[in-house]
Amino acid sequence: MLKVKNSVGLLSMVLGLIVYNSYSILVLAISELANPQAKVEVEVEMGEAAVAAHNVFVYGSLLSDDVVRVLLNRVPPSSDALLNHFHRFNIKGRVYPAILPVQNRHVSGRVLMGISDPELHILDEFEDVEYQRTRVEVSLLESSDKLQAHAYVWRNTSDPNLYGDWDFEEWKQVHKESFIKMTMGFMEELELPESKPIGATYESFYQQDDAE
Repeated sequence: MLKVKNSVGLLSMVLGLIVYNSYSILVLAISELANPQAKVEVEVEMGEAAVAAHNVFVYGSLLSDDVVRVLLNRVPPSSDALLNHFHRFNIKGRVYPAILPVQNRHVSGRVLMGISDPELHILDEFEDVEYQRTRVEVSLLESSDKLQAHAYVWRNTSDPNLYGDWDFEEWKQVHKESFIKMTMGFMEELELPESKPIGATYESFYQQDDAE
């Protein structure tokens, strides 16, 4: 059993940590109010734990709340945005798009806000190795403010399979339902000890779908 003086010392230390962390959160809140779009990532230290929040610009299937909900088990807050000097291409044989830098063009999309580290890992796995997660600057439509965010950019800048303009409204009407089923299959695979990459899940799903 602890002596009284040790208990008092321990209580003082705990109270001190609570006051310190409360002060840190207050300072962070004030700084965010002063400049809410200043950072891509925000880290709040709570003792030994850290909470990271990421902004992710999405422009293809992740414009659908239903797809996002399957992946993250929630729909994060978001804001409509433009990514300037990029173009959104169709990919031959795929139902999802790719973006690459193109001068004097822009890509409309939205920014998913408050993405945690585990959620960002899921998005990395979902986008797979064909995309490079890149930091970009987007313009928010509601306020015209600039915001730093992650975006998944196609790695192969000279890919001959890229063409035309990908259309979200057409994707919703033609491909959304089957794509959600494919995404569910991907999440089931992701939980396995040796999961397949999204490309393999995509190909096996749509090959089976074509056979039917």
